[in-house]
Amino acid sequence: GGPGIARTVCEFSGSFMNFMQKRFEELSSRAAQRYYTAFSDFLTMEEQSELLSLRLESPFKLFGGYEGAERCVAAFGEDCENADFPISYIKIEPVAKKFADKLTHRDFLGSLMNLGIKRETLGDIIIKDNTGYLICLDTVADFIANDLTRVKHTSVKCNAVSALPEGMQSEPQEQEEIVASLRIDVLTAAVYNLSRNAVKELFNQRKIFVNSALCENFSFIPKEGDVISVRGKGRFKYGETLGKTKKGRLIVQF
Repeated sequence: GGPGIARTVCEFSGSFMNFMQKRFEELSSRAAQRYYTAFSDFLTMEEQSELLSLRLESPFKLFGGYEGAERCVAAFGEDCENADFPISYIKIEPVAKKFADKLTHRDFLGSLMNLGIKRETLGDIIIKDNTGYLICLDTVADFIANDLTRVKHTSVKCNAVSALPEGMQSEPQEQEEIVASLRIDVLTAAVYNLSRNAVKELFNQRKIFVNSALCENFSFIPKEGDVISVRGKGRFKYGETLGKTKKGRLIVQF
């Protein structure tokens, strides 16, 4: 039945997070004891949240190849701020753009998975003009560049690039909303035009993060500059409260 399945999923999730906690502790301890920088694989937002909740022997830094990346590698060690992350960038483009399928994130990821590559070696995939830009670990970059020849029904060519091209990241759009309060559930509902029940379900599904840390308190009030990520919908930064309406509602900048 449903409750049994839910319990099994929760038990698996808890067991996996225990494994990840031990892995983070191991990397941190190794970096502290051997005086060098240790790196994780790419981490999901849930794994990043688990990492942020721990008190470890050495400092760490998260980076996913560009500012605001969803999947990130963690560097552990005293010199982590200056770490040279083991990350490569690969441009994946159709050989004949005129005859190419319309390629989605799922298409690129599915083709990479079909090569037998582990998901944790892959970071974000950014798509522009039907071309994918993959961020991955150095250890799999050459293999992908040589062996990925088709995405969906489209022949593709892969080339290593030194970084994401200028303009790849869409510029954030500024907007203002009138809200009843600064609670995170109210702000999320306003930004994405969702009902209170829909936002509640996002919390139940553990899909809302503040500065990469899982947020389970729907009455949490973010600080100016906090980045709220909503899995499947995107992210927004809480700017500031600009004023009040005549009825006492708040005018908020995002």
